[in-house]
Amino acid sequence: MIRVELRKQAFRMRTYIALGLMIGVPILITLAVEFGRRPRGGEQGSFFDLATRSGINVPLAALSATTTFLLVIVVALFAGGAIAEESNWGSLRYLLLRPISRNRLLASKLAVACIMALIATILIPITGLIAGTIAFGWHPVVTPNLGYFSQGDALGRLALATLYVAWCMTGVIALAFMISTMTDASLGAVAGAVGITIVSEILNAIDSLGTVRGWLITHYWHAWENLFANPPTTSDMVTGVLLQIPYVVVFLGFAWWWFHRRDILS
Repeated sequence: MIRVELRKQAFRMRTYIALGLMIGVPILITLAVEFGRRPRGGEQGSFFDLATRSGINVPLAALSATTTFLLVIVVALFAGGAIAEESNWGSLRYLLLRPISRNRLLASKLAVACIMALIATILIPITGLIAGTIAFGWHPVVTPNLGYFSQGDALGRLALATLYVAWCMTGVIALAFMISTMTDASLGAVAGAVGITIVSEILNAIDSLGTVRGWLITHYWHAWENLFANPPTTSDMVTGVLLQIPYVVVFLGFAWWWFHRRDILS
């Protein structure tokens, strides 16, 4: 069933547009940095300011730019339409009339949403690496806090950062998937997940909330940047990985509970 779902995704215009955005943003960043004439000799600032120093800096800038908003929309798009679209089209009841259990249907839909989200996340650094290397060459990486990393070391850290960002999206996937089981409108599921994520980002920016911010789903999303700090640290990444687990368990648990009690066949 997963193979069938992946085939359906492969022939949808929505998939082409969503993944096309993940490819287009790093290319756009590369062009903007190059034609914006940012100084090549600077060694301070953001990943954008240092993008011209090495092609490996471009995927770092792209990953940082897309994680907070654009990637969230794409991930929520795949997960939010998983069940809601089938319900809206009227095909959900026919799927369940076959010898397919609700557990199997949910597991297959969730697996495909996770696969598509992983593909979307991986496309960002891959495209940025290709575009950046063509535009700025293959040089050691310079980070905003004056850290220097060889090309091989930087690639390993970039791969780890990409996997971390993909894992951070699991909370959004679970949230959008949960809402998708509760509505017939996929747009509502996507908007709900994106809206809650934006609220989390706003609250995370309020310093007066203190330790409460550490429990927000988005709080540790940029912890991967510490891999390129001077010296590098991973403690926040470990916390960020663990933080997503209760969100995923609660959201998916409620999705399973709700869907098994939902009257679909009437």
